[in-house]
Amino acid sequence: MSKIGKQIIILPEKTEAKVEDSKIIIKGPKGELSVDIIFGFEVEVSEKDIKVTPNSNFGKKSPALWGTLRALINNAVIGVSKGFEKKLEIEGIGFKAALDGQNLSLNVGFSHPVKFPIPEGIKITIEKNLLTISGISKDLVGRTAADIRAIKKPEPYKGKGIHYVGEVIRRKSGKKAAGTTA
Repeated sequence: MSKIGKQIIILPEKTEAKVEDSKIIIKGPKGELSVDIIFGFEVEVSEKDIKVTPNSNFGKKSPALWGTLRALINNAVIGVSKGFEKKLEIEGIGFKAALDGQNLSLNVGFSHPVKFPIPEGIKITIEKNLLTISGISKDLVGRTAADIRAIKKPEPYKGKGIHYVGEVIRRKSGKKAAGTTA
């Protein structure tokens, strides 16, 4: 039995779900998402909740996939009702970001500004050195934030680069001055 899989997903107000073919479609105030139903599982939708149950015991992976499917559906429900966001901080002298149409332009210490195309369904806002990435898909928001961070990872000596807000960067001490005694 999966501890996560047997939990019931409660639908918030103004959110509805329906099963079509091998997909569950969830509509809410922020948009619409669909999740593929994994073979061997059944999704029951009522007016106020969603329940995921396995059809038959098809091996050792059944509990893991049960929990995974339930978590994917729950993330879709949260996404269409509240949305997700990640915050990145740009740290370094002369490092800055600007929105340029459907691209994010980053000046992060290279000889040229880096153009990052913003995926469809993602909204990026900039306040001084903070980037806020928001959207309804948890996967897309997380991947976009990770891709932006990968452009210039924080270095361990001064901490310059792009990092998540609240992320602890392990610092190295650098070179030590040698003794001058002869």
